[in-house]
Amino acid sequence: MGKKLIITEKPSVARDFARVLNVKGNRDGYIENNEYVISWCVGHLVGMLYPEDYDIKYKSWKLKDLPFLPKEYKYGVLKPVAKQYNIVNGLLHREDIDTVYWAGDSGKEGQTIEENIRNFGGVREGMTELRVWIDSQTDEEILKGIREAKAMSEYDRLGKSGIMRTIEDYALGINFSRALSVKYGRLVNDAAGTKKYSAIAVGRVMTCVLGMVVYREREIRNFTETPFYRVIGNLTEEKIAAEWKAVEGSGYFNSPLLYKENGFKTREDALKLIDELTGKECLVESIEKSTSKKKPPLLFNITELSAECAKRYKITPSQSLQIAQDLYEKKLTTYPRTDARVLTTAVAKEIYKNLNGLKEYAPTAGFTGKIIDEKLYEGLQKTQYVKDADVTDHYAIIPTGQVRGLDGMPDMHRKVYDLIVRRFLSIFYPPAEYLSVKLTAVIEKEKLFASTKVLKKKGYMEIAGISKQKDDEETELTEEGKKKVLAFVDKLKKGDAIPVDSFEIKEGKTSAPKRYTEGTMMLAMENAGNLIEDEELRQQIKKTGIGTSATRGGIIKKLVDIGYLSENKKTLILTPSKLGEMIFEVVDMSVPTLLNPEMTASWEKGLEGIINGTVDAGEYRKKLEDYIRNETLKIAGGNIQQELVFRFRDFARKEEEPKNINGVKCPMCGGSILKTGDGIYKCVNYVKDKEGACKFNVYPVLKHKITEKELKELAENGTTGVIKGFVSKSGKKFNAKIKLNRDDLGYITGIGFDFG
Repeated sequence: MGKKLIITEKPSVARDFARVLNVKGNRDGYIENNEYVISWCVGHLVGMLYPEDYDIKYKSWKLKDLPFLPKEYKYGVLKPVAKQYNIVNGLLHREDIDTVYWAGDSGKEGQTIEENIRNFGGVREGMTELRVWIDSQTDEEILKGIREAKAMSEYDRLGKSGIMRTIEDYALGINFSRALSVKYGRLVNDAAGTKKYSAIAVGRVMTCVLGMVVYREREIRNFTETPFYRVIGNLTEEKIAAEWKAVEGSGYFNSPLLYKENGFKTREDALKLIDELTGKECLVESIEKSTSKKKPPLLFNITELSAECAKRYKITPSQSLQIAQDLYEKKLTTYPRTDARVLTTAVAKEIYKNLNGLKEYAPTAGFTGKIIDEKLYEGLQKTQYVKDADVTDHYAIIPTGQVRGLDGMPDMHRKVYDLIVRRFLSIFYPPAEYLSVKLTAVIEKEKLFASTKVLKKKGYMEIAGISKQKDDEETELTEEGKKKVLAFVDKLKKGDAIPVDSFEIKEGKTSAPKRYTEGTMMLAMENAGNLIEDEELRQQIKKTGIGTSATRGGIIKKLVDIGYLSENKKTLILTPSKLGEMIFEVVDMSVPTLLNPEMTASWEKGLEGIINGTVDAGEYRKKLEDYIRNETLKIAGGNIQQELVFRFRDFARKEEEPKNINGVKCPMCGGSILKTGDGIYKCVNYVKDKEGACKFNVYPVLKHKITEKELKELAENGTTGVIKGFVSKSGKKFNAKIKLNRDDLGYITGIGFDFG
């Protein structure tokens, strides 16, 4: 009987297999004893060749050579890992080895690495090929994976899908990057003022993500802040706040005077309502009390974990993935590159093993002990946290129960581990319980509403902590304020008269959409269905997302690295760079479907279909190449140079160096004023997203760029002289002064026109 060969994806994993199987004979690139030979890859050993490797003529980028769609794609050994490839390939052809266990990462990417090796170098004829598929690196799981390994042929469709994904990314990137670079690369580089020529980089997922960030940024730029005025009735001397709303039956129901149902567009109309209500009897119309429950959230997949880590610890998705990978390789947690947020029935049946091990983890030992002692884990299979149909490759990220080695890990690794443990333990605890109270009061036809919601039982929040995010029904009240409302409502019954101490106006302002952070972008990539109208595609992309769990963080990082996106290191907020917006314009005018999540959804659906057996790989490739061929020829035959020049005007101007405006002090905080652009000024203490920081800044107003003289008048006198030549949105010219707007307390809220 021949020896058994095991091939892992990394040397560290190979050493774990060797230790578990007691294989100690170290060789050059593998470990061997009289039963097993264990070797490893170093990530990808084989990759697709560049066009110039097919024919030297392709080294020069020329439109006449596009589209580049060979009948058979060529592969080659990657030079940095050629030695290890030769070792692995030699072992795959050794006469004394009759079985190979492919033990790469159990996922799409791991399967693709193995398929490329098999397809390029082959395997000795007659050798049995088995696939090890495991969810963690514990000794027990490794032995189980070897014992229950399935025939490699059972993973054929997964392999074909992975290869097709590689071909798709390669063909799209090569053809569109070359075509757009030849046509418009020089124009973009000149307009962007790059120091060194940079080709236009296009990717199936990367370009779609760039589009999402640019679209969001333009929503923010085009957003116009709109004030609105809410009417609040203060009930009794305790001033219990009750908000007026124009519900059905109100004299203002569906009125054009309103901004939504609870605010007026002008202060004057809000004051008019107060006049109508003042002095009139206020009666209790209804009191509603209810108890609601909030279940523990689903378990972490890599996207949810990355988003939570970005929010809590300000680390990037790439860093989160690396930490999760490290925890996995140290046997502390299960496989990280998973899309699932639930467990399988088989895992749930033995979950007590994970719990028993966690008794040794001191920070949550008390919670773990309670779960075990009270057998709270029984019946887990019947909960929402177990669903076999939602697990494709791997179940959610959970602790294995092994804690040895955690103390030696960096602080951030321990924080992420603790996050995973607490999310896991939460699912065994009961829901949190809230008491909600809603009071409806009526003054003639108008209604006032007071409500609050208090936490009565912490439930799982004892472990996970109480979320700081507001619930839909949550109010701005303090805990003391909530108790006051509850006590007040307890004394009332329907029909009671309530004295109204006073009415007041609360001014609000509409808010622009928030910029993506790296964390929220990960969620947007996974849940981009809200950008898609087609129901089937929307459901599909909710399942597969844009990109894969293994690649999303890397895609964002690449966009930052190549200068298309800018990242705030502290907040992780993403914004498009000048170069990125120019690339967006080029793609938007030439291959706009690349910016469309709907197109990405259809591709993801096709790739998943290959895995499921509902899509033929050959047909998929034909449709892909037809699309690339048609779009590439359109690029080659089109000419959008002049339109791009027009669109680039706003990006091409180099930003001015900030310049201190001598003798002018900020009217808000007294700081110096900087000129940061043509007609653009801001206080030296201005920080946009920081609470409590100065917010004084001035931009061009209706095509008029504020001069330094006008800024000085505005800062010192609160108003300028009459300025001529403003242009309204309808195109009409008019003259006016610019003044500082102030609220009732005298605080500056912005600038506006003075026609007096």
